[in-house]
Amino acid sequence: MHASRYSVSMNLTTPTAPPFDLSEWASKPFAERARMSVQAFGLIGSGMPLMVYVYYALKLAWYWAMWVFFCSFTEGLGSYSSASWWLTPIAFKKAIAWTTLYEVMGFGCGSGPLTGRIKPTIVAYRHWLRPGTTKLPLFEGAPVIGSIRRTPLDVALYVALLVSLVRALIAPDPGFEHWLPIIVVLPILGVLDKPIFLAARGEHYWVTMVVFAFAGNWIAGAMVVQLALWLFAGVSKLNAYFPTVIAVMTSNSPFTPFEWLRRSMFRDYPNDMRPSKHAAAHAIAGATLELGLPTVMLLALYLESGLLLIVGLVMVVALHSFIVSNVPVGVPIEWNFMVAYGAFFLFGQNPHVLPHQVDSAPVSALLALTCLVIPIYGNFVPSKVSFLLAMRYYAGNWPTSVWLFKGDSYRKLDKLTKTAAWIEDQIASMQSEDGDEDAVRFTLHGVVAFRLLHLHGRAIHSLLPELVDDIDEYTWADGETIAGLSLGWNFGEGHLHNEQLARALQAQCGFEPGEVRCIFLEAQPLFGSHQAYRLYDLAQGELSRGDFPVSKMKELQPWPAQ
Repeated sequence: MHASRYSVSMNLTTPTAPPFDLSEWASKPFAERARMSVQAFGLIGSGMPLMVYVYYALKLAWYWAMWVFFCSFTEGLGSYSSASWWLTPIAFKKAIAWTTLYEVMGFGCGSGPLTGRIKPTIVAYRHWLRPGTTKLPLFEGAPVIGSIRRTPLDVALYVALLVSLVRALIAPDPGFEHWLPIIVVLPILGVLDKPIFLAARGEHYWVTMVVFAFAGNWIAGAMVVQLALWLFAGVSKLNAYFPTVIAVMTSNSPFTPFEWLRRSMFRDYPNDMRPSKHAAAHAIAGATLELGLPTVMLLALYLESGLLLIVGLVMVVALHSFIVSNVPVGVPIEWNFMVAYGAFFLFGQNPHVLPHQVDSAPVSALLALTCLVIPIYGNFVPSKVSFLLAMRYYAGNWPTSVWLFKGDSYRKLDKLTKTAAWIEDQIASMQSEDGDEDAVRFTLHGVVAFRLLHLHGRAIHSLLPELVDDIDEYTWADGETIAGLSLGWNFGEGHLHNEQLARALQAQCGFEPGEVRCIFLEAQPLFGSHQAYRLYDLAQGELSRGDFPVSKMKELQPWPAQ
């Protein structure tokens, strides 16, 4: 298999074909299939047709159109009568409320085909409106609030949240009486089912709405939230993982269809698929930009420097344009637009406001907790805090998992009350050629390649022999796809598909010993040297645990040894 045989061109509606015969690929053992899939991913990415990206562009246009629509309920907003209406306080408040509604219904992060949602493309709100679906309560097993299946109370509270958000959006000037129901209901929902609070991006939007409700100088409080997002996102990238993220994003982006560029992300494509110095340089530049943003913005405000403010806003556009243009598979597209817009409103439009001017002691305490204490603790003890609450965004250093189903045991998942089919069935239903099972398998193997290309993938494939005797007897399912179909939402948060989900699925599906085996991998603590792992059987419980050295991961190729 020679690199020149690859094509990175995109078809409008047809997935990019691999550069090898699929029937031959399908006949090979897992290790060889993994190598071929990884090498193919390096140049053609996931092979998604161009129409998939058109789908996300149309969804983004609808997101902005609906924000303008909700702004139009306020006189003078959402029209062409004023060129600067979008920089008004009410427009910003409605952007926060609308994006919260958008995300908590599942239209934003973790939506669409790139996240394994083929049919249907939007799942979350369907799942959370349906009694009997699986959930992950904060206090598992507790009376009333600890059920693993959705109750009418869960559904009623979710509806109440949606209604409260719409009520705030159609108000001419949303105030305390509009924010209070949202502030109260959303954390309650998070206690009943953790994914809902995470999907609503509570570390950003919920905290900002609390600031709206309880701080007189709320712009200062919103600035603190925004600065923390950049700061800790940058801190989280001080690791060995981020260069692999850059390599994977470049290989998969519709805006970088250049063979020379994609090849340059790896040391010696296709033989050495570790990230190159070029990928590492991009990673360093990205982390520096993200860490530099809060510094530049603070200097601009406190030195009253218009020039530095302009520099900061240019950095904002550069950073978030780069992220959006690479179309990360978690597709946090609207969130990135919201952060960029927030920078122009908060800092560009209000440079006279200083972050320390929050005029409410309780709000200041909340900001200290959510924007400093929790992120710091989450970076040093990532096993205890969601990477979202710790603001460790897209750094490659995530908790993750792989689920291995023996034979057709995955069919037992049909016992669940759910709104999405097994991912293979979703893909098969969209295939242009009936019965092309090898094409379906290769499409699914793109998920395997994606996982293996990240640095933590080296730990995963190294642990496979300890977990199962013959990997070819099992169907590999990424934990993200399991969370997506069983919980209705996923977004790179490995804590949503660890032992708690395993217990919930075992209770409902009754797997036999050996039918489902899992690798649960924790994130590396900041400045740590290992990733903790557990090997698990859904029927038998934990099989073993240990730590995998990051230094060893850096030496390995992203496929198992023959």
